[in-house]
Amino acid sequence: MLVKVETVDPASDLVSLANGGRFKTILADPPWRFQNSTGKVAPEHKRLNRYSTMSLAEIKALPVTMVADDTAHLYLWVPNALLPDGLAVLQAWGFQYKSNVIWHKIRKDGGSDGRGVGFYFRNVTEILLFGVRGKNARTLAPGRSQVNMMQTRKREHSRKPDEQYGLIESCSPGPYLEMFGRGLRKGWTTWGNQADEAYQPTWNTYANHSQVGKNEPLGDQLLLPVIRHPR
Repeated sequence: MLVKVETVDPASDLVSLANGGRFKTILADPPWRFQNSTGKVAPEHKRLNRYSTMSLAEIKALPVTMVADDTAHLYLWVPNALLPDGLAVLQAWGFQYKSNVIWHKIRKDGGSDGRGVGFYFRNVTEILLFGVRGKNARTLAPGRSQVNMMQTRKREHSRKPDEQYGLIESCSPGPYLEMFGRGLRKGWTTWGNQADEAYQPTWNTYANHSQVGKNEPLGDQLLLPVIRHPR
């Protein structure tokens, strides 16, 4: 199922996609809107704004509580500068913050990739907030030994590493929902205006790309079809 959030109301569309079902694990990478002290889009990010963004209020208003299971995990990407906003969204969606996973962006030689933006420091990390709701919401057994860091190379602007999926699938139960996903992935329901098996970035990107998954070949844009979990 392909969902184009720019042509319909996002809130009702998300509920429609769930079709009465609930997801035990949700991964979200919202299109955060950077603003400066005047309330305008920050100049240093105008050149990076290659897709529609959402205000904090719009992100918080998404009815995630209606599609999340009574006991569920949430993985929420947030830029370093917007950490307070990320925590506010996590709470608005009905989850309690518990921990985080840090993505360290590295070069081919393993050193920090300093091509990121930043007003105070050159950002080489991003934060994946982890929250829970309901009773007995601990991670699965592999999570007890999983370190809270991923070290991988960049892909196109704002796209997160594919290594996140293996980490999440080993530590959290399905059914899985990815919000604001790019392309489709086997075993996940994907929602967003780039949830398309034919997704390709429309701008120049980095030559390297993350591993798609265990025992799967590397590829510039290897995108897998979505498969619904039974509900």
